[in-house]
Amino acid sequence: MELDTARLENFIADYPIYEYRILDAGAIAIEERVRVICRQECERYGTTWACPPGVGSLKECGDKIHSFSKGIFFSSVAEVSDLMNMEEMLSTRHAHEDLTGQVGEFLKKEGFQIYILSTESCDICPKCAYKEGKPCRYPDRMHPCLESHGVVVSDIVEEQGMEYNLGGNTILWFSLILIR
Repeated sequence: MELDTARLENFIADYPIYEYRILDAGAIAIEERVRVICRQECERYGTTWACPPGVGSLKECGDKIHSFSKGIFFSSVAEVSDLMNMEEMLSTRHAHEDLTGQVGEFLKKEGFQIYILSTESCDICPKCAYKEGKPCRYPDRMHPCLESHGVVVSDIVEEQGMEYNLGGNTILWFSLILIR
């Protein structure tokens, strides 16, 4: 099945997607350096199914990404009063996650199997089941973060000639929906 780009463009025209690109999933680079940053600097490492090591080994994540034919990589914009206010900044992420879910639902209705990678770490549950040794409570809603799978967002943005920083008090959130 081939992606009908005209139908996709018609659909996303009604949504606040800033930019998007259709990627060859097999060409998406998986980098260990991102996992090193996760392990050394992220407080969510080892605490959630959306982050390493819960998402699987880097090889498993790369194999999963590369098992899909295409990826729709897109961004949305949020504005905040102060970029240094982490709480305010992270609160804007929910609108992007909702948008990501809507694009995913469209692609499923088009007949594609999807796998969603998105922003930051999942925060659906106040306490992730990962720490309890139990399976994810919402596997259909939980979107692992791009970096958890070794994807370097800034590299894709640069390769695709997309915006990474709009300046001012704006934030660009990114998602990748893999399809087959």
